[in-house]
Amino acid sequence: MWSPEMQARGSVGTQLLLLLVLGAAESAPGAQRRYTPDWPSLDSRPLPDWFDKAKFGVFVHWGVFSVPAWGSEWFWWHWKGEGLPQYQRFMSDNYPPGFSYADFAPQFTARFFDPDTWADLFQAAGAKYVVLTTKHHEGFTNWPSPVSWNWNSKDVGPHRDLVGELETAIRKRNIRYGLYHSLFEWFHPLYQLDKKNGFRTQYFVAGKTMPELYDLVNRYKPDLIWSDGDWESPDTYWNSTDFLSWLYSDSPVKDEVVVNDRWGFNCSCHHGGYYNCEDKFQPSSLPHHKWEMCTSIDKRSWGYRRTMSISDVADESEIIAELVQTVSLGGNYLLNIGPTKDGLIVPIFQERLLAVGKWLSISGEAIYASQPWRVQLEKNESVWYTSKGSAVYAIFLNWPENGELSLKSPKTTSTTQVMMLGIQKDLEWSTDPHGGLLIYLPQIPPSALPVEFAWTIKMTGVE
Repeated sequence: MWSPEMQARGSVGTQLLLLLVLGAAESAPGAQRRYTPDWPSLDSRPLPDWFDKAKFGVFVHWGVFSVPAWGSEWFWWHWKGEGLPQYQRFMSDNYPPGFSYADFAPQFTARFFDPDTWADLFQAAGAKYVVLTTKHHEGFTNWPSPVSWNWNSKDVGPHRDLVGELETAIRKRNIRYGLYHSLFEWFHPLYQLDKKNGFRTQYFVAGKTMPELYDLVNRYKPDLIWSDGDWESPDTYWNSTDFLSWLYSDSPVKDEVVVNDRWGFNCSCHHGGYYNCEDKFQPSSLPHHKWEMCTSIDKRSWGYRRTMSISDVADESEIIAELVQTVSLGGNYLLNIGPTKDGLIVPIFQERLLAVGKWLSISGEAIYASQPWRVQLEKNESVWYTSKGSAVYAIFLNWPENGELSLKSPKTTSTTQVMMLGIQKDLEWSTDPHGGLLIYLPQIPPSALPVEFAWTIKMTGVE
């Protein structure tokens, strides 16, 4: 029979042996690395490479705010939080006295929402990932959240799991699926209580934010989590590092999932996965960290607006120029549309997305899975560069009047070849007196060109 001392020694020995085994497993080839709930560990995680290769995604802002469809998706806050006179006037002119924001929810019907039609459009647009709003700052969830009773798309409004239906359609087309989720909610009583307490309590985080994030991951296994609504409090209030530690180490998507940088007011452009930094962020030079530009076809709103005019809509050439610039500077381009309360994507948004898809069907070789080149921009010519393997791509935004494109940066060699994407034969070229490359563009009518704007020159054998 063992004495207590022997049992204790045996217990210690067992613990040491267990630690050795775990340590060996951790260091074994192919072992899953574990990430601790602190930024040095979390920030050391390599970004899954699918995201950098994807380059282009579609953002979808959809919720109860799509019912008033006036002003922007911040309607409730402008009306009740700030009490802006134009919003109060809009309500008194169009709705009966006592009409509350919650009364909009039954009108959020999604009656014509066909997830396969959406997914076909996004595929035709050339999108490699789609990010859907699961919950905006209004708190209404587009899935049957277990902690959002009677304020979700299953209990009221569509009576459908919108997140789940779109997931099925998107995955059938091998497009990556991302979920936008707002950490905070303007008028949730628990959030207001935590705010009143100077964020020294976490009633809202424990009762609402974290249960929903864990539920979204376990239920839909997203490829991307697009966090937002973080700016009023630090990551320590949100328990962001605990969640990300689980997400990277133990969740069902630990190897593939990508996140952004909005996990507390101290995180943006500093911590997380890739960086958004701010809405419509556009760096002027090549950043040292993977980033994404999110922008909206409607320049004045992310959600659908009934009063949107054509002057508010970004045109095709503007969108494609932004895409080119973003990818040249190492970023991804996430382009937003706002569906109607019925679940329709209005024709002008469809047209813009299809224009991007048409352009990418010719020029995608210079975009998808590309890398920034040693030079990103030739300012005098509005030429942006990307590269892939031994090929260098020069995307020029303005067609030169004399039909000759002058490139200062590429250095020619004895094996240099030049062509335009969408045209089979090689182009003629020469070196200019300063050692640059002079390319003689095809002498064909504009209608015969492969694309209407942002033409791509592919060069091999250049340095």
